[in-house]
Amino acid sequence: MDGGTIKMVAVMALLVVLLGGATAISLCNVTEDGFMACKPSVTPPYPVPPSPECCDAVSGADFNCLCSYRNSLMLPSLGIDPDLALALPAKCNLPTPGEC
Repeated sequence: MDGGTIKMVAVMALLVVLLGGATAISLCNVTEDGFMACKPSVTPPYPVPPSPECCDAVSGADFNCLCSYRNSLMLPSLGIDPDLALALPAKCNLPTPGEC
């Protein structure tokens, strides 16, 4: 399999888990509750400043992991703008991750 096919299979597998009724979802050390807390801050066209709950979720996120999803369809399929998500640490006054 080429790299594109492997990524597509991984995204499809994750979507099956998400849509399959899993009770606790975590991606890149961000729980489902963390994603929900941050969703208003990463949803275009009018994102709001991150809440304290969002910043708490961001403080434990694995941004190297999230960077791997930057150009995939997964984050947008969840209503998340990858660029807005990667801007959250600065908005939460946290150390910013390295370049993606």
